[in-house]
Parts: sequence; structure tokens; C-alpha cells
Amino acid sequence: MLKKEMKVVRNLVTERYMGRWYEIALFPSFFQPKNGKDTRATYNLNSDGSTVHVLNETWSDGKRNSIEGTAYKANPKSDEAKLKVKFYFPHFLPLIPVTGNYWVLYVDPDLLNP
Repeated sequence: MLKKEMKVVRNLVTERYMGRWYEIALFPSFFQPKNGKDTRATYNLNSDGSTVHVLNETWSDGKRNSIEGTAYKANPKSDEAKLKVKFYFPHFLPLIPVTGNYWVLYVDPDLLNP
């Protein structure tokens, strides 16, 4: 069986993607609590204009869990919205970088047009 790669958004206007977003679906991951609720991500463009500060939050068993990281284009020359996000563990002493893929699969067409 052939594996078909998912299509991603093209020509995403990064500045219009900034702000708070709420999770409506996910691919399970080892670092996110299975019973997390009200999961959200807040994105802010960094002063360098090319990287994004990421704050991911969820609530599990009445406690807030969060992690902060930095997102950047996986291929700066591509028009695809394929990003890499780098987080550091443990959060209180950032020693170990962990980088994951972040692909934008769909956005409202109004976000694509300035």
C-alpha cells in the first residue's frame, strides 16, 4: 500500500496565524496527557520576524500543564506550512531539546489572504 503524504497549507501568512488557538482534534503523542481538557496553543511572532514563540497548555486532573518552545519553517525556501517546533526538557532547566513536526493542514481561506 502506498503511503500518501498529507497536503499542507501553502502561502500561510504567519502574522495572521498568531494568537490563541484551541485544539479540536489531535494525533496522540507521548507528551500530552490523555485526559487533557481545554487544550490550547498561543503563538507570538518573535522579534526576529521569522520564528514563533509557542505556549502549549492543557488541563489534566485539575492542574495546568504547559510547555514553551520555538517554531520555525522546516524549509525556509518552501511555501508549505511545514514547521519544526523545538521544546526543551525539563522546562525548569532547559537542557534537552526535543524537536517535532508541526504541519498546518487547514485554515480558513481568509487567513491566507492579507
